[in-house]
Amino acid sequence: MRLVITIVAVLMLGAGTRAADPAPEKRLVVPGEAFSLAGHTAFIFTPRADAVTAEPKPWILYAPTLPAYPDESERWMHERFVAAGIAVAGIDSGESYGSPDGIRAMERLHADMVRRGYSATPAFFGRSRGGLWAASWAIAHPEWTAGVGGIYPAYDWRTYPGVEKAAPAYGLTPAELASRTEDLCPIERIDVAARAGVPFCIIHGDRDIKVPLDPNSAELKRRYEAAGRGDLVTLIVAENQGHSLWEGYFHCEELVAFLIERARAGAR
Repeated sequence: MRLVITIVAVLMLGAGTRAADPAPEKRLVVPGEAFSLAGHTAFIFTPRADAVTAEPKPWILYAPTLPAYPDESERWMHERFVAAGIAVAGIDSGESYGSPDGIRAMERLHADMVRRGYSATPAFFGRSRGGLWAASWAIAHPEWTAGVGGIYPAYDWRTYPGVEKAAPAYGLTPAELASRTEDLCPIERIDVAARAGVPFCIIHGDRDIKVPLDPNSAELKRRYEAAGRGDLVTLIVAENQGHSLWEGYFHCEELVAFLIERARAGAR
């Protein structure tokens, strides 16, 4: 009997002293933390403690959190967010294109952020294909969305990345996904966010070939207008600009001010 107890004690001691999983490798463009969450790599850009003046703490949910993003072109924006006392966080769900699996990963991050003392109602910043994540989140959880900002965002996976590439993320064949645009394509359901009063601020180039302005950001504004909520969408059209690293996208004062204001509003 003593031998059994000793073996159990040793096993319990080993379990209690097992080293934590190492933090995943992720290059952070501003100071913060990279960590694993339910098998996904996540990150937080953390403000200095003396910059955070609200409880719960304000934050911005970011997409797409792929290995290369957020990148150096966004540094100026993220530095201003954290200087304003606002954290930025994201979780890598792969090329999920706003699919239910991607939403579930963000729900896990959201729960973790709330556990850490952050607001249940963040703002959302979606760049390029990150717009699919952002719009899908605002549709699934308008009650957890203080506002959505975007830089040349995609809101219709038929235009980017196209049905063929998006279908695997949804666990469907291209034909199956194409037949379900009404319930799975974010732009087709954006009236849910409009009726809930989720505001948007978007900057998008009028010469964007990769993510065309008209069927994405301009279409979102038209659908908000059709729902009687056009006043909630600020669409800044960058003339003669395409899908590029043009500094005007990433130094857009109006977009940064919007995201800061909405993150703070969500925390209130």
